[in-house]
Amino acid sequence: MLIVKDLGVLTKHRLSMSVVFSSLAGYLLGAESLDIKTLLLLSIGGYCMVGASNVYNQVIERRSDSLMKRTANRPVATGRMSVQTALIIGFLMTLLGLYLLFIINPITALFGAISIFLYTSIYTPLKQVTPLSVFIGAFPGAIPFMLGWVAATGDFSIEPGTLFMIQFFWQFPHFWALGWWLYDDYEKGGFFMLPTGKRDASTALQIVLYSIWTVLISVIPALGLTGRLLLSPVAAVIVFLFGITLIYFAVRLYRIRTKKAAKELMLASVSYITLIQIVYVVDKTFRVWI
Repeated sequence: MLIVKDLGVLTKHRLSMSVVFSSLAGYLLGAESLDIKTLLLLSIGGYCMVGASNVYNQVIERRSDSLMKRTANRPVATGRMSVQTALIIGFLMTLLGLYLLFIINPITALFGAISIFLYTSIYTPLKQVTPLSVFIGAFPGAIPFMLGWVAATGDFSIEPGTLFMIQFFWQFPHFWALGWWLYDDYEKGGFFMLPTGKRDASTALQIVLYSIWTVLISVIPALGLTGRLLLSPVAAVIVFLFGITLIYFAVRLYRIRTKKAAKELMLASVSYITLIQIVYVVDKTFRVWI
């Protein structure tokens, strides 16, 4: 049982499942008809790719992980799992993930490979060098939502590009809120997550601005400018109301600048991206039925 638990921690199963959820939402938006085989390939292949990225991340950051409270019990950081074993797991998951995504179509596998490369080779090393790492990390972090559309259509155009931009801008208030909340722990590990390096007014203001941009981009499909990616007026209002909630928590952090406010914003951001993806899918379903 400990081995199973360690594998879950090694692949960050909760995070990986949320990424798979985003990919499936993107697939449902892009697909004209459901293909169960593609859904399974995307789910398993997507989990393998994200899981592999997390494995490599924990190998690279094993010494830093051992210094931070929230990561000190990770299997590689504690030595319960050797680096060699973890790398073998990561390599096998990479191969399996790429193979399954390639079966769907080559462009899906290509974006999956790009995601692993950016996350592992650029974002992870930069976390201890510059706050710009969050900008780099936003690219692989934004791929899953649009990856589902690409898996459904075999094409990259304005629709998956819009899905990418929604999740790209969302990354900033989400990770900066996380970085603010866990600032002391990240400092122990030598990570630079906040844009100014400090929990100050400038960082908080940037969080507010990126929250606003995230919401504005999320309702752009209601204008009919994003091809087949559409949003009805009712759905756009719902998404906007969710966005107002996100902005409220961002402004609250700017006003009081506490760890509790940062944690609340982080949780609100997770709820926001999940809920709007559900709204997008439900809205499309109703439009197809009508």
